[in-house]
Amino acid sequence: QTNKAPIQAYADYISARFVPGVVLVALLAGALWFALVKTGIVPKSWVDDDTADGNETLFAALFSVSVLVIACPCALGLAVPTAVMVGTGVGARHGILIKGGGPLEVAHKVNTIIFDKTGTLTHGRPWVTFSEIFDKNIPKELFWQLVGGAEQGSEHPIARALTQYAGDCTGARLPEPDNFESITGSGVRCEVSGYSVFVGTRQLMEEQGAALSFDQEHAVCAQEENGKTVLLALLLPSGNRSAHPEVTGVIAVADTVKDDVEAAVSRLAKCGVEVWMVTGDNQRTAASVAKQIGISNVMAEVKPGDKANKVLGLQKQGKVVAMVGDGVNDSPAIAQADLGVAIGAGTDIAIEAADMVLVRSNVMDVLTAFDISQRTFNRIRLNLFFSLGYNMMGIPIAAGVLYPFMKVRLPPEMAALAMALSSVSVVVSSLLLKNYTPPSYTVSTKTPQKFLDCFLNLGCCWINLQVGRGSKHEKGKGVDQFV
Repeated sequence: QTNKAPIQAYADYISARFVPGVVLVALLAGALWFALVKTGIVPKSWVDDDTADGNETLFAALFSVSVLVIACPCALGLAVPTAVMVGTGVGARHGILIKGGGPLEVAHKVNTIIFDKTGTLTHGRPWVTFSEIFDKNIPKELFWQLVGGAEQGSEHPIARALTQYAGDCTGARLPEPDNFESITGSGVRCEVSGYSVFVGTRQLMEEQGAALSFDQEHAVCAQEENGKTVLLALLLPSGNRSAHPEVTGVIAVADTVKDDVEAAVSRLAKCGVEVWMVTGDNQRTAASVAKQIGISNVMAEVKPGDKANKVLGLQKQGKVVAMVGDGVNDSPAIAQADLGVAIGAGTDIAIEAADMVLVRSNVMDVLTAFDISQRTFNRIRLNLFFSLGYNMMGIPIAAGVLYPFMKVRLPPEMAALAMALSSVSVVVSSLLLKNYTPPSYTVSTKTPQKFLDCFLNLGCCWINLQVGRGSKHEKGKGVDQFV
């Protein structure tokens, strides 16, 4: 809440020039009325009616004082921070931690969103669904003893699934790996019980000179087309390396998609947001999972270090990008994105790098976060519109514009009351955000709020031009369509 929203800079810019301008207007108003009285243009009866002793100086000075009193910039200064404070509080109440006004403002401008697959779109609890050993000289128990022992050195969710399955298969304690090395985006390699063990992707196998036979390729493709993540295992006796080793076995791992993901993706697409999925899985597996979810844009076989580059590539196209992830490998991409979103069940580093945190790890909360952003920003625009409109109307009246026609003037005490009420009204307007309820994404959102927001957008269009809503961030519909 202590971080300023970009629109706050616009309010600060106006406030910095507001006070000198008001002082100048007050002096000019007093001088003009005094000159009009002295030259006889203003009848003496007007002065006698408004002052007890017909004091011409007092008559002119009252206009100056009224201008100074009514034009306090308090409402303008409260317009943004009060709405941001309430908006972040509303987010927290609905399980969304918003780190300041900047992310709250950016969220409603997002027109492209990237989801990491494992742990974000899926539950992140994979299990082994298939395995086949091609080397008949390696019994199943030894195969899983070596694979499980090797994966003990990795913290990846798939590694945990392999070690758990290996423990169930062997029924014994798994051996500890030696010379363990985790190859980011490829797999692991180490020494286990006299064997050189390699477990990972095709690329890792190719680096060891191991190619897949026709039958092995067929087994791999069949699993990938079903949306499974396929790992290959190469087990070689230490000191007996062949120039052209053969893959020892294949393992397929599955991870279920979260229940609400398909509905969230569908809603985002209907609102004009371009949805992407990024994963280190191969193209066939990624395409199968994306089809199940309803995502047409897929970045497959992306190494963890390249995720940030994928985000940057979309940003260079003029898109406002949000990145949703949960792991250490997602952190650079989360930090690179215009809006970084972390899953609450994710790693500490991902949460630290994010601008928003979905405490309940519910992807549908992304929609709620965007909607809160839109509602809050609409309220900020209403507050600015009211505070600026109030001064634009109040200052001329206090300066006496209506006095020659209607004999109506604003006494200093009434100007003070109006000034106080303007600040209170802005605060009350922001506090009304506390009544926010997330929209239902299964029914039509054409409620009276739609008409109110349409009115606000029309009334505040000139403010939008000043704060940069006509910039590159407005390419595409964006999540403004939520409201």
